Amino acid sequence: MPISQSGSATKVAAIQMNSSDSQTDNLETVARLVEEAALIHHAELVLLPENFAVFDGKAALALGAKEASTDGEIRSFISSLAKKYSIWIIAGSIPCASRPDKSLIDGRVRSACWVFDDVGVEVGRYDKIHLFDVDVDDDHGCYRESKQFEPGINPEVIDTPAGKVGLSICYDLRFPQLYSGLAEAGAQILTVPAAFTFITGEAHWSILLRARAIENQCYIVAANQTGVHSKGRETWGHSMIIDPWGTVLACAEEGEGVISAEINLDALSDVRAAMPVLKHRKL
Repeated sequence: MPISQSGSATKVAAIQMNSSDSQTDNLETVARLVEEAALIHHAELVLLPENFAVFDGKAALALGAKEASTDGEIRSFISSLAKKYSIWIIAGSIPCASRPDKSLIDGRVRSACWVFDDVGVEVGRYDKIHLFDVDVDDDHGCYRESKQFEPGINPEVIDTPAGKVGLSICYDLRFPQLYSGLAEAGAQILTVPAAFTFITGEAHWSILLRARAIENQCYIVAANQTGVHSKGRETWGHSMIIDPWGTVLACAEEGEGVISAEINLDALSDVRAAMPVLKHRKL
């Protein structure tokens, strides 16, 4: 059952980056690629990858303290870009030393994904729930996010011009219960900013993304890091936009860049009406 192209549609984009340990360089790249998404792809909403501003995990604590208020340099920068280009930005992940209730975190930070509207106002925040404490057979080897990051608690669905967006970050992708809950809460689009490793990405990235799209009958917008980074880390790339039937509408493969595709909520409704999976769930 291919997705129909008839009906109203909104253009969305995903940005793929090779972020370094230089915040200045990374934000220059973000500015250039957001401009491309807005002016060339004519996107109304754009997703940044996880760790877009600084890839070095050791910098997370210091950076998180600075980003605990709206005056944080990164949050202010993304807000200004959203306003400049009149585009919604889902800002991958930014370390933050405060929780959504404004309480401070002792000794760790949260991996927070903020949503900025087209006038630069922060309209939503999701804190990464599932932390990547995993051993991977690559040059980096041992990943222990929980040493520096506190897990979030609450799933989030945000209203945007493209539709209702269910937010997630990277390792969340392996936990289907999160996404089924987002779909039941009304999500029509699921976003996955990520820094998926090369080894795990090559094996599972596309399979998991398409599965989450199909089983929840949602569009998926996934923005990944790509290439070799500091300290032996290598990421898979292959940022994707996928429709509710599991068809890959756009894929970046390797290298930095922008991909875009149309979100057609009329077509999504048709898929859900023809095969009402969400209504058929028993467990």
